[in-house]
Amino acid sequence: MRHEFDTIGILAKKDDDSVRKTLDALVTDLVARGKTVLVDDSHEDVADTVDGCPRADLGARCDLVVVVGGDGTLLDAGRSLAATGTPLLGVNLGRLGFMVDVLPADMQATLDDVFAGRFIAESRLMLAARVERANGHLEDDVFEAINECVIRNQAFARVLDFDTYMNGVFISHHRADGMVVATPTGSTAYALSGGGPVLHPSLNALALVPICPHTLSDRPLIVDADHCIEVHVADNLDGSALFTSDGQVTQALAAGDRVRIERAPHDLQLIHPPGYDYFNILRNKLQWGRGQQMPNG
Repeated sequence: MRHEFDTIGILAKKDDDSVRKTLDALVTDLVARGKTVLVDDSHEDVADTVDGCPRADLGARCDLVVVVGGDGTLLDAGRSLAATGTPLLGVNLGRLGFMVDVLPADMQATLDDVFAGRFIAESRLMLAARVERANGHLEDDVFEAINECVIRNQAFARVLDFDTYMNGVFISHHRADGMVVATPTGSTAYALSGGGPVLHPSLNALALVPICPHTLSDRPLIVDADHCIEVHVADNLDGSALFTSDGQVTQALAAGDRVRIERAPHDLQLIHPPGYDYFNILRNKLQWGRGQQMPNG
């Protein structure tokens, strides 16, 4: 990844006054460094010294995009910008901060490091899903996901009958609240709360995690991410089901509909500050291994 970050984009959480102080400080810092700054047009009133830019163009026009907000803001930004290959740097104003790992107090020092070429670059695989209707019609819309794709019954607390396939080969029939198909990034999100395993971000793998299955034998399954996963909603579905991408984009499903989930043709590019440690994030953010002593030396 190149280090010449001359044009910096800023994408901040919308409709949240708490981001303004950090946003103003970030713009002031970048302008003082002589950077060209473009701000997502939902915040184009942030300063007279920077220009607004439609989100659709932000990635293509920038060398780096700084995302100000929480993990949800980064997921939203990532789906919009990943296809351009422009790396994202996250400043955490949210609660968990699992993916946005720069604190506002450390922002200036982190930018010093990043612009000097001292950073950790990382690629995270993404998913691309399409819906095939019961009549065989394949919808044009492609739903990308950084964390996970979820298929579940739209009715609250109603079981869903569905089948899973890999590359057209039948895997299993399921009676459950739904199914999570998670990337390694998403393995620490919804899939983890459903009993799925933690997958290291470097793995080319997906986790298929049933949500509250009605049989004890319906366990999570790990598969290579280069396979095509299909989830078939039962033909006798009473009501409707729901497809969601990262919990932010939804699509209604009916009886007999199918969802095809594959690895997206591009990855999400992230930049972390020096010293970034994935396992340290697990310990501090998710209390993984809590109570265990660090080894000496």
